[in-house]
Amino acid sequence: MTLGTLVVKYTAFAVLAIVVNLATQRVVLSVGWSSDGFGLALAIAAGTITGLVVKYVLDKRFIFYDETAGAAAQSKQFALYSAMGLVTTAVFWGTETLFWSIWRTDLMRELGAVIGLTIGYVTKYQLDKRFVFAPRLAS
Repeated sequence: MTLGTLVVKYTAFAVLAIVVNLATQRVVLSVGWSSDGFGLALAIAAGTITGLVVKYVLDKRFIFYDETAGAAAQSKQFALYSAMGLVTTAVFWGTETLFWSIWRTDLMRELGAVIGLTIGYVTKYQLDKRFVFAPRLAS
């Protein structure tokens, strides 16, 4: 795959995962949870999980062309993929929370989320390439 194709695909998948993440957050917040405290934390966590699963499936299949099979192997791989996202998730959560704390509007909270997720995805690609899918790429 050319670098240009990689950038377009990875960007499209990141955008899709961001949309899924933010849509999930809106659903959680719309069912009566407040944007303060626990409700916001629950919305961010739910969005993170849905975005993570969507991004993993797309990256595995269409970016890294990984063919790892079997529940045990895939569980281990997903756990490693998730672990690589811990630091990048902290960047996303921190940026989103910072924007909410400063401006207290949903628009700015979501802008903070997009900025944090963008920084996180660029970093995460490098981590996934080196540590999660490296064995597959090397063979």
